[in-house]
Amino acid sequence: MEQYKISNYTVEADIKKTLAWYKSYEGWSCDCGYCRNFLKTAKQGRLPREVTEILSALGLPPEKPTYVCELCPKGKNHLYDFSWRIVGNILKEPSQKEPESIICGHESYPHGAPGFPEPHFDIMFFTEIPYILEEPDDKPI
Repeated sequence: MEQYKISNYTVEADIKKTLAWYKSYEGWSCDCGYCRNFLKTAKQGRLPREVTEILSALGLPPEKPTYVCELCPKGKNHLYDFSWRIVGNILKEPSQKEPESIICGHESYPHGAPGFPEPHFDIMFFTEIPYILEEPDDKPI
């Protein structure tokens, strides 16, 4: 495992094992408008720079999050909570618990990463995403 600095966290990660799992992972499967909007944004390369820089550094596929949740509208955008799972451990957390837009921890949603190797942690993002779908935001196709 190699050490990485992610936001205010120090983690150790086995990227080879992580990417091997993502190779067979079909991706987030919720088909609500909010999730489809997120996935379309990711596939078009329109996620915020702070997200894409971390994903790129770790080789993670932006279009395959292990969790996505729209939290609330924020003007023309929507506030989302989304994450990717990593094989590894959190070695050091921030000393002060201040609100952060990037958190390393453990996503409690049980269905986003079936069969993921242990030990693991999640990189969770809390950020605004534009709504780019043509249909209303909560309408599944």
